[in-house]
Amino acid sequence: MASMVTSIAAMVTVFLVVARLGEATVLFHNTGTTPTGWDSVNQEHLGTVTQVTNVVYKGTTAIKCLQTYDPSYTGRYHSEVVKNNVYKRGDTGFYGFAFRLQADWEFDNQIYNIAQFIADFSDTGCDDYSPTSMVWIKGNQLYTRVKYGNICDQHTTTFDPLASVSAGEWHKIVIQASWKSDNTGFYKLWFDGVKKLEQYNIATTLDDGRYFQFRVGLYANGWHDENKMVGSQGTRQVWYDQVGAGSTFADADPDQW
Repeated sequence: MASMVTSIAAMVTVFLVVARLGEATVLFHNTGTTPTGWDSVNQEHLGTVTQVTNVVYKGTTAIKCLQTYDPSYTGRYHSEVVKNNVYKRGDTGFYGFAFRLQADWEFDNQIYNIAQFIADFSDTGCDDYSPTSMVWIKGNQLYTRVKYGNICDQHTTTFDPLASVSAGEWHKIVIQASWKSDNTGFYKLWFDGVKKLEQYNIATTLDDGRYFQFRVGLYANGWHDENKMVGSQGTRQVWYDQVGAGSTFADADPDQW
């Protein structure tokens, strides 16, 4: 009888351990606050990042990211919030956020990045801060990419346009990635709850073991990369809310926490 009780107790212990291993692990959640909840805030040149209460997706606060074009300026145009140590090679996770373009957003043929995974490679002599996956808008279309290879020999795969983005409306994005530098990784993206991308057996990150940051915010990289502004809208605004990451879809989906 004693041995049976011991066996049952052991089985219960194993079950509880397995159950705990299967539980969701939230890496971080941010309910539209800044600078609270972030490791840093990146505001370059005339850019600003502020916490607001008048335009929100959920709850009472959101993050407003603004950038202004300056024809005499040659630097970059980041207005982002930054979370450190979000993934490293070999990890698998979900990453999500809600965003809203200003109501009168001018859809021009120029890139505006809205989220990215990035790390500092200045110790390599080949690059400084280098992003792997990015999410951006060009015209009214949503794009994303993966990067692989090594920091001195980088390669990117950009996927076909995934969805149409509307101005003045909240949208949500969830990414799931298996971060591998060989062809065993995968990369998925949901837009407004609909799966728009599912790629298996691909390399999804650089051949390096360091941690990457996750940043959301407006990075008007087209202004810098093309050394000009297309169109007539020199001030751009994007709002963010419910930014999260974890081991399950629910951890990252803005509607589920």
